[in-house]
Amino acid sequence: MKDNKIRLQKHLSICGVASRRKAEELIEAGKVRVNGRVATLGAKVDPKRDKVTVRGKTVTAVTQKVYIMLHKPRGYVTTMSDEFERKTVADLVKDVGVKVFPVGRLDRDSEGLLIMTNDGELANSITHPSKLVNKTYRVTVAGAVDDDQIKKLCEGVIIDGKKTKPCDVFVIERRADRTLLNFIIHEGRNRQIRKMCDAVGLNVLRLKRIEIAGVKLGGLKTGAWRDLNERELIRLNSISKPKEEE
Repeated sequence: MKDNKIRLQKHLSICGVASRRKAEELIEAGKVRVNGRVATLGAKVDPKRDKVTVRGKTVTAVTQKVYIMLHKPRGYVTTMSDEFERKTVADLVKDVGVKVFPVGRLDRDSEGLLIMTNDGELANSITHPSKLVNKTYRVTVAGAVDDDQIKKLCEGVIIDGKKTKPCDVFVIERRADRTLLNFIIHEGRNRQIRKMCDAVGLNVLRLKRIEIAGVKLGGLKTGAWRDLNERELIRLNSISKPKEEE
């Protein structure tokens, strides 16, 4: 008999619950059940035979895939719910019509481009560490920035005990009290740019993501969202997906 079972986190991403990485967090937190039993990481399911629930709600297949970009304002956390009752990006996309989740994250104090979707497999493709997807940020730091600091940022600095991968950093504008920088990085570590700047003695005043994999924020108003167009979807789908899990 053919084995139709797949990894539980992949099933959750296909059904639009979350990206695979976030699905793994849900499993580890004990919020996922298979046939009434709390699931464990590494479990496999038969999508046609097994009943899967997340926080008590039955998981069903996505019938309509949605892809949007949101201009996230500062002061919002990149999550669909928050136990501390902080403002979340979910508050800004209530009128999308279907449940979507963020692809990657922007910290509470940062702003800019956030892609949201119910397509877990595309989300996994974009955020998978092996893909080295380009992400561009405009970063305002206090005071002047010298060539040595730029060189260190480009070559990589140690944050959280691990060196960052080489990236592109250059000056956009210099003012008496601040400097505007452009960062192009290929990683997605927690508060990465802020920690990189801190490592070379720079204080971040403002951080805004303006592009992901060739998809640009453009003139979208702060707090607003729009559907991705065909050209943008082609760009995102051109990112090859990671090798299928056995």
